[in-house]
This record gives sequence, structure tokens and C-alpha cells, in this order.
Amino acid sequence: MMSGVTETGPAETAVTRDPQRPGRLLRAEHDALLPILQATPEDGFGLPTACPGWSVRDVLAHCGAALTRVVTGRLHAFTPELNEIDVAERREWPLGDVLSELERGYLAAGPVIGAAGGRLDPIALGEWMHGGDVRAALGEPLAYESAGFGDACALLGDRARRRPVPLVEVRLPAAALTLGVAVPGRPPAVLVAGNGTLMRLFAGRPADPADYQLSGARPEELVIF
Repeated sequence: MMSGVTETGPAETAVTRDPQRPGRLLRAEHDALLPILQATPEDGFGLPTACPGWSVRDVLAHCGAALTRVVTGRLHAFTPELNEIDVAERREWPLGDVLSELERGYLAAGPVIGAAGGRLDPIALGEWMHGGDVRAALGEPLAYESAGFGDACALLGDRARRRPVPLVEVRLPAAALTLGVAVPGRPPAVLVAGNGTLMRLFAGRPADPADYQLSGARPEELVIF
């Protein structure tokens, strides 16, 4: 769940932050996830997800609600309790209305997030992560490593600095990342993982220990939401 995304902190500088990145990420999710949802049988929306107590439909309702709040300027603290209120309200909606709100939000929220100077960037990242929750629940490929992965990594890097997460040197199959912040007297942790497992760990989602090697840190220290 996207708790705490309205926290304050040092925004990325104009040199390092790409204000188009959140919109690109949301557009990528719009283009990739909606066709999957349109082809999903109605009973698929009742499948459980990695978000405790939430079905696929609930996760999508949360995503649509958060994007609507961005567009209308009615942000709240995105605590689990407030998120559940938004989701509970939408349980009375027809499924088509839930999906329509999500589709509109993907396209309308990007410019608003981009203009916010970095403060709302975690919402775009959270939306993409929740797309991974939905894909995983539906048994779709590329859960947590779908289109937009590069932009998601950039937003993950900023979020990991703001939390802050202890410094981690990440070795992916085709890239290397350095995430988090240095802790005096503590050497960097090392994580060797696939793309999807990286995102699972930092989002606090279940990850098979056989799919990664982590030294110098505990998995719970990496969670950014």
C-alpha cells in the first residue's frame, strides 16, 4: 500500500529529476495493464493479492482512488486505514466504473505528479508496483518487471534515499544499481537478484529466498513503503 507518500523531504534537483518520468511510467502501465484487465474473466478480479485482505479488484480500486486524489488535489496521508476507506467505498461500484476511474487516472495524474517537484513521485512508483501485485495474482508474466522498469528503478532510487534505506549495491542480470544511503561505519550491502525480485524486496512483497542473494542487510531493511 502506498502509505506515507505525502512526506516531505529533499526533492531531486532539476538536474537529476526528470519531471516526465512519472507520466511515462503511468502511461506504460496504462498501455500494458489495461489490455490484461480487459481480457480477465470477472472472477479473476476476486483473486487474493500480496496486499493483505485485498483482492485484485481492491488493489485496482485503491490505485484509481489514489490517482483521482492526485488529479483533484484531495490528497490524504495514504495510511492503510484511509486507503481501506477509499477501497470500501468502491466495493459498491460496478467493476466497469472501477476500471474507468483507473484508466482516466493513469493518463491525467502524470502531469500533476510531474509538476509537483518530486513530492508525489512515490505515487507513480506505487501504482506501478501495484500493477506487479495484480500481474502476480493473475499469473501473468513480468510481475514487477513490466514495461517502465527503467523509470521505476529511477524512482526507486530516489525513494530509497528518502526513507532512508542503508546503502545496497544491486547486481541485476543486465545492470548494476546503487540504492540507499551510506551509513557511517557500515559497508554497503550487496544484493544479487533478478529484476522482479529486486522490486518485490523493496516493495515488501514475498520473494523466494532461492531467487536472490543478500549480504550485509536484512530484507526488511530494504522496504520503501
